[in-house]
Formats: sequence, structure tokens, C-alpha cells
Amino acid sequence: MDSIKGTGVALVTPFNEDFSIDTKALERIVDYCVDGGVDYLVVLGTTGESVTLNKAEKQIVMEAVISANAGRLPLVLGIGGNSTYRIVDEVKAFESDHFEAILSVSPYYNKPTQEGIYQHFKSISEVTNKPIILYNVPGRTGSNMLPSTVLRLANDFENIVGIKEASGDMIQVMDIIRNKPKNFMVISGDDITALPTVLAGGSGVISVLGQGIPREFSNMIRLGLENRSDEAYALHYKLQEGMSLIFQEGNPAGIKAVFEILGLCAATVRLPLVEATPQLKRILKDFVLPLSRVHA
Repeated sequence: MDSIKGTGVALVTPFNEDFSIDTKALERIVDYCVDGGVDYLVVLGTTGESVTLNKAEKQIVMEAVISANAGRLPLVLGIGGNSTYRIVDEVKAFESDHFEAILSVSPYYNKPTQEGIYQHFKSISEVTNKPIILYNVPGRTGSNMLPSTVLRLANDFENIVGIKEASGDMIQVMDIIRNKPKNFMVISGDDITALPTVLAGGSGVISVLGQGIPREFSNMIRLGLENRSDEAYALHYKLQEGMSLIFQEGNPAGIKAVFEILGLCAATVRLPLVEATPQLKRILKDFVLPLSRVHA
């Protein structure tokens, strides 16, 4: 899928002070990302606090992003969870030409075996023609989707087209890249491993920091895809502190603090998450403002 390549960003869901969805802020963030040169947008992922949104709120978010994007960038929708039957029903009921693909996380909390993970995604694949991007994030799910399982799914189902790999294990990433079918995409799910993944043969990244500093981050990935490693690493090291800072007090508390600094949305998050501390906001401000002034 050439449309899902380069820098994707996992959009936040902005909230007002009363925790309702701030659609105007979401529109500003979409415009900011488009203008900053990112390649595609991911809606209702982990960074979008999707697990705290009800069905009606998810619809509000989808409609706001579709409207603000106005067809400018490809869209990917997060549909995942730890009840296979519920996710199958949700995928079967999903109808929208606005989204290029579905991003679906490996089941969390249940800690399934590799066969259970395979059967979960097999069940999803069989009820939709939409391209599916697997999402492996062991730090959140409690289980690691092994390369053997990823490759089995990639070879068995034509509509399983890629994986967002957030294990943080570059050996695992390279094992998948080395053995994958030709058109299967390996997408970094960690900002810190984004450039190494691309230079190893990956397709890009679904980034958190990339939505806060879109121009530099997307340029870094483009340079990586062009094998211009020296220039790409110069940007990587420029951004590396921010890659760490935004996760220091949890995601998306950090990136929402960045957006507050930039005047795009409030730093409000929903419980059980809490807003970034004033101390972290001060450190983030010192990191973000010099970068933003370059483009002022």
C-alpha cells in the first residue's frame, strides 16, 4: 500500500475542561499535521484515548477528522480490543470509504498464546475486505506477537498488509523484514526506533511526537527512505530528547502538553491518565519552542 508509507501520526483526542471532545482543536491539529508534511493520519488509536471513548464519541472523532482532512491525507482507523467476537462484530459493521485501512492491536490483558493471537486476527481478516495492519505492543498488551506469528498471518491472509511493530526489539523487527512477503509493510510503532526500522527496510512509522513536530519528523523519515542516513540521523538526534520526554509521564499526557505549548489544544486527559506535571511542561517548552520558532 503506497498510500500508507512514510510518517503516519497517531492523533490525540482533544478534550475540553469538562472532558467533552474538543472538535475545533482536533480540526486545528489535523491542519497542523497536514501542513507539516505528514503522510497519513491514524484515528482512534491508543494515543487517541480510544478505550475511554464511548461509541457516540468515537463517531464524533471520526467525523471531525474526515471533515477536517477533506481528503488530503490517507486515514487509518483503530479497531482493536481483547474480545475477538466484539471486534469481529465491530469490523463487520464498519462501513466507510474514508479509511484506507484498519489498525488492530494484539489482544491485551488475556495474554493469549501465539495460536490464540493467530486465530484472533484470522477471525477479523475473514469478515472484511479492508486492509488490516497488525499492532504489536507488548508493553501494553502483556504478550509479544512473535515474528513467526506475524509472518504466518502475512502469508495466509491477503488483506493483512502490515504490522505496526512496537516491541522495541530491533532484532525482532529485522527478522520480520528479512522474511516477510514482498509487499508486507513493517511500520515502527516507537519513535525512537523509527529511523533504524526504515533504514533496515521498513515502510515508516506511526508516530506520537510526529504530530507535535511534524515537519522535522516527517523529513527524517523521508531522508531515511531515501537512504540518506547521515542527514536523517542528524534530525533523529535533534528530536531524540523529545521522543523520550513525551512518554515520561505517559502517553498521551506528554504530547497533549506539547499541543498546549503550541496553543493547539488543552493538555486535558481522561482518567485513569492524569495531565502532565508543571515540571514536565517546563522541560517540554524548552524543547518545543526553539523548534517551532524555526517555522514561525
